[in-house]
Amino acid sequence: MNRTLTDFVNLIASRRALVGIVGLGYVGLPLSMAFVGTGFCVLGFDTDAEHVAAIQSGQSYLSTVVSEKVESARKDDRFAATLDMGRLGEPDAICVCVPTPLTPSRDPDLSFVTSSALSIAATLRRGQLVSLESSTYPGTTREVMLPALQRSGFRCGEDFFLAYSPEREDPGNPDFNASNTPRLVAGLDPASHAAACALYETVAVSVVSVSSPEVAEAAKVVENSYRAVNIAFVNELKVIFDRMGIDVWEVLAAAATKPFGFGSRANKTLFLPGPGIGGHCIPLDPFYLAWRARQFGVPTRFIELAGEINQAMPSYVVQRIGEALTREGKAMRRSKVLILGVAYKPDINDVRESAAIRIIEQLVEAGAAVSYNDPHVPALPHMRAHRLNMSSVPLTEAVLRAQDAVVIVTDHSTYDFGWIVAHSRLVVDTRNACAGTDSGRIIKA
Repeated sequence: MNRTLTDFVNLIASRRALVGIVGLGYVGLPLSMAFVGTGFCVLGFDTDAEHVAAIQSGQSYLSTVVSEKVESARKDDRFAATLDMGRLGEPDAICVCVPTPLTPSRDPDLSFVTSSALSIAATLRRGQLVSLESSTYPGTTREVMLPALQRSGFRCGEDFFLAYSPEREDPGNPDFNASNTPRLVAGLDPASHAAACALYETVAVSVVSVSSPEVAEAAKVVENSYRAVNIAFVNELKVIFDRMGIDVWEVLAAAATKPFGFGSRANKTLFLPGPGIGGHCIPLDPFYLAWRARQFGVPTRFIELAGEINQAMPSYVVQRIGEALTREGKAMRRSKVLILGVAYKPDINDVRESAAIRIIEQLVEAGAAVSYNDPHVPALPHMRAHRLNMSSVPLTEAVLRAQDAVVIVTDHSTYDFGWIVAHSRLVVDTRNACAGTDSGRIIKA
């Protein structure tokens, strides 16, 4: 073990290392709290002044991280946030947790990764570990991160360490978090691998070593492509069985009684249809994999078809809303439509890639008067591809009665669906949330 690596491992083991987190969003902030919880001091970096100000005042802006944890870490001087990328030379280990979106043509957009790497390179010092956690295509760590960091003049594996360890966050999941989910870890060289394992062994329930960053990068996009493909399958079944007059939810529940060869609710392996897919990973990762495959001349028809099906689901929901209104003798134009839930999954405030946003946009384009209610999202944030200036309206009997259609997009646990149906003229249910409610006012979509 070289002296640089020995010194790094000793810093980690003694908890004297300062951990830097670049990107304090749905991955970076929970990860920061996990490191604080195991005895480290953490310095977070973000370009969002509101996020930095919130942390500095001891407040959380995520429903998945309670403010009490942030406040406690601030009071103990174990957590701070800054906008100043010039301080990236201070941490001993730097975890990069920045977004990896798609371009308008659905190609990978690594601008956040590249800019982060260049900012780190500008202050890189001997003995630092840089670990990329963002979801990306196989080859990113070696082909994008390494060249940027080498601009510093330092040598990887001797002067600094570089690794890939993909985030596996599932916002709102009560069972798994950054601390109790196994960590995939791969260093660019043996020394980098040892440094990364030393870091993540302190914060994860277990570390799964793989042979190269490319394997870890591929595993990450495979995890989410697997989910995307299976969700596309049940979404397509929903469209098929709707045309046949068969309830897809009853079909899946019946199939799930088979004790082998099919998913079950008990072990949470049953895939269910919905209005589309959301979050940062599942809608995007298959396109990262497909793009990379094209660089090697390999077609990815199956993956791309799944993407097309899932992307089409918001339009299908809008179509079903239009059909339901027509049966009531109403046109889409000027009809009042209330969307229930804009977060991409229940009981969180994350609207990234949410199907609800595309449904709202299409309804507005069709001339409907659209409003929304979401107890977790008081106002729609500005997003890279969307600019909807809307705030959540109160969910009252009067508001429900005033709507021509109420559309359940996200089935938050706080919603009383029986009460909602009782006070609505027409309910379009995309989540089977009203199962068991006997009413002719419910249309499944």
